Parts: sequence; C-alpha cells; structure tokens
Amino acid sequence: MKTKIGIVGSRAYTNKKKIKDLIFEIKEKYGDEVEIVSGGQRDGADGYAKKFTLEFGMSYVEFPPSHYNWNMHCKLPATKYNKPYYVSNYFKRNKQIAEYSDIIVAFIPKGVESRGAKNTINYAIKEKKLTKILDWYIFIYVYIRGFYELQINIR
Repeated sequence: MKTKIGIVGSRAYTNKKKIKDLIFEIKEKYGDEVEIVSGGQRDGADGYAKKFTLEFGMSYVEFPPSHYNWNMHCKLPATKYNKPYYVSNYFKRNKQIAEYSDIIVAFIPKGVESRGAKNTINYAIKEKKLTKILDWYIFIYVYIRGFYELQINIR
C-alpha cells in the first residue's frame, strides 16, 4: 500500500525549488511507494506539487473544491464536481485531503496567513495524522514500512 503524502500550502508560496527538491528526494528514496496528494490549486504550493510530481512520473491525486471541473487527477468521481460555488467547498476539500493523506506537509512562507493550509493541518491533527509546516528549514518524518524516520533535510 502506498503512503499518501499531502502537500498543501499558500497560494503565495513561490519557492518552487524547495517543493521540487522535496518531491525529488521523496521519489529517490521511495519511488513507487508514495502517492502525492494536493488540492488542485494552480498557484503556489499546490500547483508546484502537481507540476513536479507529474514531471517526475510519480503517482498523483488531487481533491479540488467541488465547484471546480473534474480532471483526470481527481480522486473523487466526476459527479462530485461542477457544483455551485460556496466558500465551504474549500473547507470540505481540506478535510478530504486530511482524511485521505497519511502525512500532511504544508508550505507556508513566513508572514503569510494561509487559512486553507492551516485548516487542512487542523483536520489532519484531529485525524491524528503526522503534520509539518515547512518554511526556511525543513525536517519531515515519513511513515514508510511501518515506522517514522527522519528523512529529509532541505534548506
């Protein structure tokens, strides 16, 4: 069974190298044993997570808000999309990401309030999932093969 790593974050997050390096290291260490999960936003952390995961040929799924169009990466069926817009669609999506993922990694730059990413983290904490907010110095514990290991140290 693949470990599902949710990568979320601020739309204002612009350090694409940090996300690329993280995803590359996950691929190098775990290959096909992981699936990257995100929220389907084009900009910021979600967009970079999707871009680099697919460029590296890794398994990727997303949970866009229900008012978005369905696409081939959506985990939920097409009938769950193209619904009317409500702000609550984002919070429902955040909960879906937290429930589906084994680990949540959030990219939030200093000084930026990312209510969506923090909401996802709060859901993940309630689900007793491993969470980590990443900014300048990164440590991440990855649950693979039944145990947590300190795996990644990216500056």
